[in-house]
Amino acid sequence: MAKRMFLMLGVMVVVLGTLGFLKFKQFQSAVQAAQFTPPPEAVTSVVAKREDWASTMPVIGTMEAVHGVTVSADLPGTVAKISFESGQSVQQGAVLVELDTREERAQLRALEADRDLAKLNYGRTQELVKEGVVSRQEGDRATSEQKSTEAKVQEIIATIDRKTIRAPFSGVLGIRKVNLGQYLAAGTAIVALQSLNPIYVDFGVPQQDASQIHAGGTLRVTAESLAGVAFTGKVTALDSVVDPTTRNIQVQALLPNPQAKLKPGMFVQVEVGVGAGRSVIPLPASAISYAPYGDSVYIITDMKDPKGQTYRGVRQQFVKIQGSRGDQVAIVSGVNPGDEVVTSGVFKLRNGAAVQVNNKVQPENNPAPKPEDS
Repeated sequence: MAKRMFLMLGVMVVVLGTLGFLKFKQFQSAVQAAQFTPPPEAVTSVVAKREDWASTMPVIGTMEAVHGVTVSADLPGTVAKISFESGQSVQQGAVLVELDTREERAQLRALEADRDLAKLNYGRTQELVKEGVVSRQEGDRATSEQKSTEAKVQEIIATIDRKTIRAPFSGVLGIRKVNLGQYLAAGTAIVALQSLNPIYVDFGVPQQDASQIHAGGTLRVTAESLAGVAFTGKVTALDSVVDPTTRNIQVQALLPNPQAKLKPGMFVQVEVGVGAGRSVIPLPASAISYAPYGDSVYIITDMKDPKGQTYRGVRQQFVKIQGSRGDQVAIVSGVNPGDEVVTSGVFKLRNGAAVQVNNKVQPENNPAPKPEDS
């Protein structure tokens, strides 16, 4: 009986000793893990510098031709000749379409004969009036007949001229809508004609911001379909009324378009200057850590670990962003000139993390990227 009790006590001591040893090893491993310092994260950085950016308002605009019409038939007739190709550039006065005028020309020859006869009768009658052979009333009748026939000749000449359809101004033609031999009623569309250089851009601004926009102010126009290409122009006019539906005021600006890349009806982004410029610190967009509770950056600085040793670490700093330009965003508060800011790898950082800067490959930081860089 005593032997059995001593055996059980021995077993219990061994079990408790083993459990205690295992617990001690776990505690020792936890302490070692807590003292483990992870290797520094590789990041890129840039030194913050202050720049002056123009204050702009981003709005959506629509391109409009300075001169744009749909050329149409003035009088009814059959198409006898087409003198243009779709998409062709033409000069003012260029012949586009000629309608059949054979009937009018035959009428013209008959009227010219009547006019010539009326001129002869007028001349003879005036001589007879002077000699007193015929009354002045007969002379007046001959004068009236001579003027009437001349007017009929001019009328038919004008009709023939109106059946020759010309370009009302210089520009670029659209797609042809008529064919040779086709009968055209008065007003039938023939082709669209647009003057593309220069060109207008129309856009609306809220009524509360309209006082900051004036004729002669500069603006910048870009389009998604023309990546990396920007156009500059000047405001030419503001509408005299406010749209009661949107409470916006329409603004019109003129800009050069020498290569005709901007087309009427095109949807564009407009940055119009408002007020004085502002001082900002531009940073690459990749430097910003976006979050619902606030946007932030990581600033590299000298820090000390628990053992008092100095290392290069990061401090999270909340910032205020106001606008962008190309690859850059404008920081208006939170960062000071001279601060070294992390520009890539921010997603893997935390406050106090150690970093190693390697700037051999930098993220894009171009205020006006080209198409291959965008």
